[in-house]
Amino acid sequence: MGADDGRRVTITAIAREAGVSVPTVSRVLNGRSDVAPDTRERVEELLRHHGYRRRSSRSVRRAGLVDLVFNDLDSPWAVEIIRGVEDVGHGAGVGTVVSAIHRQPTAARQWLQNLRTRATDGVIFVTSHLSPPLHAQLRRLNVPVVVVDPAGVPAMDVPTIGATNWAGGLAATEHLLSIGHRRIGFVAGPTHLLCSRARLDGYRAGLEAAGVPVDDALVCPGDFYHASGYAAGTALLNVADPPTAIFAASDQMAFGVYEAIRRRGLRVPDDVSVVGFDDLPEARWASPPLTTVRQPLVEMGRLAARTVLRLAQGEGIDSPRVELATELVVRDSTAAPPTGSPGPS
Repeated sequence: MGADDGRRVTITAIAREAGVSVPTVSRVLNGRSDVAPDTRERVEELLRHHGYRRRSSRSVRRAGLVDLVFNDLDSPWAVEIIRGVEDVGHGAGVGTVVSAIHRQPTAARQWLQNLRTRATDGVIFVTSHLSPPLHAQLRRLNVPVVVVDPAGVPAMDVPTIGATNWAGGLAATEHLLSIGHRRIGFVAGPTHLLCSRARLDGYRAGLEAAGVPVDDALVCPGDFYHASGYAAGTALLNVADPPTAIFAASDQMAFGVYEAIRRRGLRVPDDVSVVGFDDLPEARWASPPLTTVRQPLVEMGRLAARTVLRLAQGEGIDSPRVELATELVVRDSTAAPPTGSPGPS
């Protein structure tokens, strides 16, 4: 079969060539998340190669565009989400329009006004608050919406994509406790984001489960960016009884903590251990390579894109609230506390 046979190719033929079952191909077509990534990639490649177009009992007008809206675009984290959305969009023949509204109501209104002048298959908001008035306007435009890492709690009919942030915060804290740390600092993310609050709650739960009192002096505010990590790291090192380990709620803040430690003439992990959250590509190339909690940012983007495209086709989704698993990745930025530090009680 060649690409010019796309109009005649069947799901059965695709399944046979991919070496999978027909239901597996159907799950890929429907954007289901219960398909192994390598299998999904193989099936999607064959679907693209043969130009497969799903038959539909009704005609759905497609714009061929998905809007991806961030508050800001000055983060490697955003790039990973974009990669995932564009990966699915490319396979579906759909373009991606990326916008940043900078947390400004005027920018949001201008974005919405621009949207009214053109068509879109759906909108993916990232770390944003989907206000009821904005949601109502998009609903009037018949534009489906998905939110990645929401701020606040969206309406129940708005699908959300996230990660197991509480479990990730717990895993990072348990790792530091397991190698002997008891004075563990925490650099928090923005308090309006559910993911930030969940990571802090996981940190607190880990300490409490180990019988280690939570010291509020060791919890510093941050905003997920490098500068706030540096400021928080400096503040934590100035505490009368400073921490022997610092868990930052994002990799960028962890890199800021690295800088604060070095400027103090200390070393990671010999003097202070550091853990991040995200597992951005640069985490493995940091010096030393960063121990961090991996959240599947690219897959979160892919799943958001699949979900919004399913909604655009008038299809149902498996669950309005999806959390993808996080995983602790231990590298070289964590070690036992220095000799003389308080040990396990």
